[in-house]
Amino acid sequence: MSYRFAIIGCGHIAGRHAQHIVKQGALAGVCDIIPERANQLAAKYGATPYFSTAELFANEKPDLVSICTPNGLHAAHTLEALQHGCNVLCEKPMTINSSDGEKMIAAAKKAGKKIYVVKQNRYNPPVLAIKKLVDENKLGRIFSFQLNCFWNRPAEYYHDNWRGTSKLDGGILFTQFSHFIDLVYWLLGDIKKVNGTRTNYQHKTSIEFEDCGMAFLEMQNGAMGTFHYSINSYKKNMEGSLTLFGEKGTVKIGGQYLNELEYFEVENETKPILPAGNSANNYGFYEGSMSNHDKVYENLVKALNNPDHSMVEAAEALKTVAIIEKIYQSSPLV
Repeated sequence: MSYRFAIIGCGHIAGRHAQHIVKQGALAGVCDIIPERANQLAAKYGATPYFSTAELFANEKPDLVSICTPNGLHAAHTLEALQHGCNVLCEKPMTINSSDGEKMIAAAKKAGKKIYVVKQNRYNPPVLAIKKLVDENKLGRIFSFQLNCFWNRPAEYYHDNWRGTSKLDGGILFTQFSHFIDLVYWLLGDIKKVNGTRTNYQHKTSIEFEDCGMAFLEMQNGAMGTFHYSINSYKKNMEGSLTLFGEKGTVKIGGQYLNELEYFEVENETKPILPAGNSANNYGFYEGSMSNHDKVYENLVKALNNPDHSMVEAAEALKTVAIIEKIYQSSPLV
């Protein structure tokens, strides 16, 4: 079956969505309140531009709407798409508060539609390899872990836009590092308790929250771990890594974007030879996470065709939001 898609929000990441939508179906319409952005994306991919969601839904009946707007608008745009009978693919984070997430889930159930959420780092080859080890209990009991997220976001990144605001951005755990927290949940399960601290050293005039922080997490399965995150890495992104210490092995997924299997010592196992991953999302003067939107859309279409196909849905994605909320609630801004 061929599907019709629409995109709400025509910023940087929307181009990545459009690129893969046209390989899987038809991009019927794109929408942005800035006409230039909508016109440019529409012209490149043969879609119709719209400058309001009301105009989009009055003229188009897409099967699925991809939400690529600022974080704080994800809930409202998802609810609107559901009300018009559309399935949704929402960029990360699904939302920036759990209460909105619950409303989104309830609306999807009422409409009989699905909310899928972009979690592209789950498709990184090293991540998939370690997920398989964990699922097969090859590491045994996981005792502890270390999550490091050391990126660079200069003041220019936040200049004259929604980024850096509590209302539309929500914090660096939502915008920069939610994928990393998702992988901790995917591999180790939910957290039991957390204690942390955070501060703003060099972005005081450009953001309304922290630029770095640390947290100590205790998981429900008994594992304990540390989480050190920062956007103060000098000049460029330095590292995005996750190390697991288990009774039968120690592994580290590293590189700048969890894209390298840096350390592998596992009982009766040989370090796997992995295929090369995709490059990072490049946005000019900064980079984001791995560019696996091709795999996101391949799996999205499979999920639309087959409800039993595994694809991250809203209830699972909301777990990441809840974990971030717990970290923030337990981490005073000093």
